[in-house]
Amino acid sequence: MTYPDLRGTLTERRDLASLTWLRVGGPADALVQPADEADLSAFLAALDPNVPVFPMGVGSNLIVRDGGLRAVVIRLGRGFNGIVVEGEQVHAGAAALDAHVARKAAQRGRDLTFLRTIPGSVGGAVRMNAGCYGSYVADVLEEVRVVLRDGTVRDLPAADLNLAYRSSDLPEGAVVIRATFRAPAGDPAALEARMEEQLAKRDATQPTKDRSAGSTFRNPAGFSSTGRADDVHDLKAWKVIDDAGMRGATRGGAVMSEKHSNFLVNAGGATAADLEGLGEEVRAKVLAHSGISLEWEIMRVGEPA
Repeated sequence: MTYPDLRGTLTERRDLASLTWLRVGGPADALVQPADEADLSAFLAALDPNVPVFPMGVGSNLIVRDGGLRAVVIRLGRGFNGIVVEGEQVHAGAAALDAHVARKAAQRGRDLTFLRTIPGSVGGAVRMNAGCYGSYVADVLEEVRVVLRDGTVRDLPAADLNLAYRSSDLPEGAVVIRATFRAPAGDPAALEARMEEQLAKRDATQPTKDRSAGSTFRNPAGFSSTGRADDVHDLKAWKVIDDAGMRGATRGGAVMSEKHSNFLVNAGGATAADLEGLGEEVRAKVLAHSGISLEWEIMRVGEPA
């Protein structure tokens, strides 16, 4: 197929495995890396409206199946990773890493510390209403700037996104290019200390050195860890996985981490089919044991091999 002109980079049949944290997945029909907002807008306006578009962040929460993705994958880079702090507002490009946004905000006395331990970039955090330690994107998001599938650029108030636990109602094919947060004030040193504490806690309890995609399943209770000492674990995903005897379970090169059983890990040579198959096996065992149907938190896209 012939694609519209682009000032950025377009690569046909681009293998996606190297762009995901789990290092699995076949090729996309095309990978588009636009130069800037105008470049993306013009490209989408000129692209055949029947061609599916899939916005992709840094692949931290994604399984691309082994047969690849029949779509144009939009991956934002340097032109979309700026972070600007203006008073209580923090403007962050969709390609800015969550951790960088948290750190830059803290340096300016603004509290977005919950983003520090969330893997991935701002666009994905908005799409998934990312959260931890009892705080969510929904608590601080004011507005997002998106390029719609037809190339129209639009600013959407957070209220229009219907942000819920690990979900949002972004228009089909819309690409988030910027988010504006209203961040509470805080003392920079205290915010930095809190982030260091959160990192230490994460590293002690999660397999951060392994090839994973973060939490595999949503917590059945519909909320993430509050970070409080009295936090209850009855309906945490890891607890029901443990109760079903699936901590450490394997399939091919895939394993449910011994360190944190809600982390699906590519221990070496896993295929997307290994990873997704093990996840489905865990779901079946949990359903049989406790009657709870776990919902995937990792997005799975594409076709099997």
